[in-house]
Amino acid sequence: MIPQYVPGHSLLADRTVVVTAAAGAGIGAAVARKCLEEDARAVVLGDVHKRRLDEAVETLRAEFGASRVDAVLCDVTNEEDVTTLLDAAEPFGGVDVLVNNAGLGGTASILEMTDEQWSRVLDITLTGTMRCTRAVGRRLVAAGRAGVIVNNASVVGWRAQAGQAHYAAAKAGVMALTRCSAIDLAPHGIRVNAVSPSLAMHPFLAKVTTDEALAELTAREAFGRAAEPWEVANVIVFLASAYSSYLTGEVVSVSSQHP
Repeated sequence: MIPQYVPGHSLLADRTVVVTAAAGAGIGAAVARKCLEEDARAVVLGDVHKRRLDEAVETLRAEFGASRVDAVLCDVTNEEDVTTLLDAAEPFGGVDVLVNNAGLGGTASILEMTDEQWSRVLDITLTGTMRCTRAVGRRLVAAGRAGVIVNNASVVGWRAQAGQAHYAAAKAGVMALTRCSAIDLAPHGIRVNAVSPSLAMHPFLAKVTTDEALAELTAREAFGRAAEPWEVANVIVFLASAYSSYLTGEVVSVSSQHP
């Protein structure tokens, strides 16, 4: 049974939020919507998919107002794209919250995995998160401003799963990056935390995962269902808000999964 959708409580009032990989119907898109519902001053979406990004912006602007939503094509493996994405937040007063949601998965046995497969997943999922964290951290420190960074990790960073060596290594790296960058940035009043979802269902996941695999993953969940993307987004909003003011360097599991 899916719980009732939780309405906004102005947790992000007067904050400008940047979300990577925010187009489509996954966690990033849910985060963008939740931040607007929580009265964020503005949300800037980044993604590599122009059509989906345009559709997301059109929908959110129609609902929340054109003055609160902007978007930039952004490939997190490209430093210039990252700079352009953060520049788009400047007309709204500059970034206050960064949600690093961009990541790339895939399934391949370690026996068959190519260097290209490994490097692609690591470059987007781990190095992309580092690249965005570094860029935002530098801006906030230069401006003398506090801020919040929330990274999207995964339970496979903790738990073994066949065919996921590259993705698991990348997500475990995101967890370690979260802890270490939190220590580096704490003296500047910048908090860094992460969520670690198990299974959040959305159309793209259904397209790239077999019914058998989804059934197996769902069976591991105590609630007998996958999380809704907005349920993960709720925890990300909590970490971005003042309610988590004493949390940094933490990885919060968003999971009902059992061994």
